[in-house]
Amino acid sequence: MLDAPTPRVVFGVGAVDRVADEVAGLGVERALVIGTRAADQVADDLGPRLATRCRDTRQHVPEELADATTKVAAEASVDGIVAVGGGSAIGLGKAVAVTTGALLVAVPTTYSGSEMTPVYGITGTHKRTGRDERARPRVVVYDPALTVGLPPAAAGPSGLNALAHCVEALYGPTANPVGDLYALEGARLLATALPAVVDRPDDLAARADALLGAQLAGMAFTAGGSALHHKLCHVLGGTFRLVHGEVNAVVLPQVAAFNAVAVPDALARVAAALGGPADPDAAGGLLYDLAARLGAPTSLAQLGLPCDSLHIAAGRAADELAAPGPASNPRPVDEPSLWALLKDAFYGRRP
Repeated sequence: MLDAPTPRVVFGVGAVDRVADEVAGLGVERALVIGTRAADQVADDLGPRLATRCRDTRQHVPEELADATTKVAAEASVDGIVAVGGGSAIGLGKAVAVTTGALLVAVPTTYSGSEMTPVYGITGTHKRTGRDERARPRVVVYDPALTVGLPPAAAGPSGLNALAHCVEALYGPTANPVGDLYALEGARLLATALPAVVDRPDDLAARADALLGAQLAGMAFTAGGSALHHKLCHVLGGTFRLVHGEVNAVVLPQVAAFNAVAVPDALARVAAALGGPADPDAAGGLLYDLAARLGAPTSLAQLGLPCDSLHIAAGRAADELAAPGPASNPRPVDEPSLWALLKDAFYGRRP
């Protein structure tokens, strides 16, 4: 299955100057702008089409924030939302769009690729995700210059989040050959561009490649779906309020190594896309080495997670993977196997 349609994409240095025209082209008359800093320019450019602002964005989209922002949007009678920023801003925009039906325009300033997908998440007592076409932006505007202020400590984990989308798309429940093309080219671009982004923050060519890799990652994820990696990251992040990109950086190598025995062809292609041998057993180590090269965390202990929390995460993830729904994994999991995987992630063991 190949999910469609995809958002309209506007890409290039200076593309942020075209946001107001894109909003007008959608017929939006009253827009809610979500985000800070770069969002100020967009709000100014919208002129009379700006109905209201929201500068409060938080990791994992807390339920109370989504409800409060939805109320603001309803009171202002908005028919469009422009979300400018990383996953927190765009995730909030998605949540409000699903509830209100307002058209969404995304202007990402990080590298996760989630802006290309119809998947959204809201966190109450735990993080829950959904898939809804109203959450898929109508337009995505990529401007590499907007990512120049993203520090290396955030850029690396953000890009590894996108890379996780590529990896899981190859063996997700709806994996398909077209999605595989997105995933493999996205992985290649990210593996090449991210070290340059970290080493040379003003390298706009590298930042453009990283954004293109993120775009392809989002398209791959939409096509292929999610599996164990994303379930674990949502459980860890939503339960313990960990930074999503950092959790991705730590968990991805361990899940790749865990799944290599079940989907060797997919992981061999991942290893080759990362510049290594086409060996499924090499993929986990190569992903770990890339995270270390980017200065991203490689252990859950670095993120401040107490060791005695692992059994909570393992049990919750096992329960959620056993529940009916689209999330699946090519290798069967249970609480003991998840405990062992998370223990390796806690201590940062190289697969």
